[in-house]
Amino acid sequence: MFRDGCEAPLRHAHGWAEGEERNTLLLMPAWQAGRYTGVKIVHVAPGHVPAVHAAYLLSDAVTGVPLALLDGGALTDRRTAAASLLAARHLARPDSRRLMLLGSGKVAHALAEAYRAAFPIEEIAVWSRDPRNVERLASRLRAEGHPAMAVDDPDPGEADIVSAATLSRTPLLRAGSVRPGTHVDLVGAFRPDMRESAGDLLAAATLVVDTRAGALAEAGDIVQAVAEGAIGPEHVAADLADLCRGTHPGRRNAAEITVFKSVGWAGEDLAAAILAYEDAVSGAARE
Repeated sequence: MFRDGCEAPLRHAHGWAEGEERNTLLLMPAWQAGRYTGVKIVHVAPGHVPAVHAAYLLSDAVTGVPLALLDGGALTDRRTAAASLLAARHLARPDSRRLMLLGSGKVAHALAEAYRAAFPIEEIAVWSRDPRNVERLASRLRAEGHPAMAVDDPDPGEADIVSAATLSRTPLLRAGSVRPGTHVDLVGAFRPDMRESAGDLLAAATLVVDTRAGALAEAGDIVQAVAEGAIGPEHVAADLADLCRGTHPGRRNAAEITVFKSVGWAGEDLAAAILAYEDAVSGAARE
């Protein structure tokens, strides 16, 4: 989908106050003429657990007939981790063995599974602001056979890959805390008022985004770093389409610090929904 493209306008975001928190409604449409249309409806309520609820409707693009209603949360978790892994295959060192997860939700769990499937991960350090949640995720990962342990500090230390999936509004990662050769995967800050990294980290790294339009409009890490003067829009070296089409080489040497910043692209949801629907149809036909 990144290589071939689809029509996917910037998502609609609508926010309102719920006590001390700010809830958000996101609408994410995408379509391929002659094939499929899809729209994801997402509610984000940071004051609750889980914080995100979503549904996805896939329809026939020619007739408009609804074809499938999917669990938007499961779809989002899996496609988010898939996009991060797609980027990491181009940006992380192939011999990466130490993974650090910042965050303890469903996306963090999906990220752990994804990275373990594609890299020789021997150690997973898990951090979250809530010690109960981080121990819960670490225990679940261990029960599933992953080498996970809870840590009480977000400092990446010797990590080869750092993957952050939080709702943080203050930087968790800075240039001085990330060693040469590290790949940083920033997943969580999907609004301009959120951020997981400081501007000096982005300035020191080769910066890749899922889509330029989305990242420059909505990614808090980038929007705030540009506003502070730490980087300019031109510091974005590539997007995922550039990597998939071979117009950017990805990682160029073992000492390079790379950063992938995603805010989510409706084309990812459409690709995942099409895959799930067509697999279900072909499975039913075989039966």
